Amino acid sequence: MSDESSVVDLVERAGQGDKAAWDRIVERYAPLLWSVCRRYDLSGADADDVAANTWLRLVERLSTLREPAALPGWLATTTQRECLQLLRRRNRLIPTGQRADATDASAAELDNMLLLEERRVALRIAFDDLSERCRMLLGMLFAEPPLSYSEICDALGLAVGAIGPARQRCLARLRRNPALVAFAERPPAETLGTT
Repeated sequence: MSDESSVVDLVERAGQGDKAAWDRIVERYAPLLWSVCRRYDLSGADADDVAANTWLRLVERLSTLREPAALPGWLATTTQRECLQLLRRRNRLIPTGQRADATDASAAELDNMLLLEERRVALRIAFDDLSERCRMLLGMLFAEPPLSYSEICDALGLAVGAIGPARQRCLARLRRNPALVAFAERPPAETLGTT
């Protein structure tokens, strides 16, 4: 199986004891765990402990995940909880004199950042699951600096009039990916107070 395996397939295979699938999950999502730990300003050893606990929780619950496609969100939330538990144990969660409303605001900001990171990870997963042709087309359409339609046509062997319909088909496939479907019911980031 290629690196383009869907998260659902990886979760199912890892739940059945497939070591390669488990290794791919860890490889794919370890950066997400570290980014959550960095937001809590954890040292290397503390971040290692949090990550180890998060992976342990996943091993314990892998076969019972209700929505395997939502794994990135589950990992981010579990990592956040592990960070908070570690900080509570060390009495570092709320420094003396910090106002409660500031803590609430920072918690809301952290939630927004986590949601955005979950969406970025889900989008990367969905994009990786597209065919090579769709990845190339979308990559060219959103390249910086922008490519002209004639450059895209030459590179992909398409007629100029075929770019729009091909783009629509690729975006439709992207939207149907289980990794992104899990976010369909959530409000957009703009309504969460981010711009």
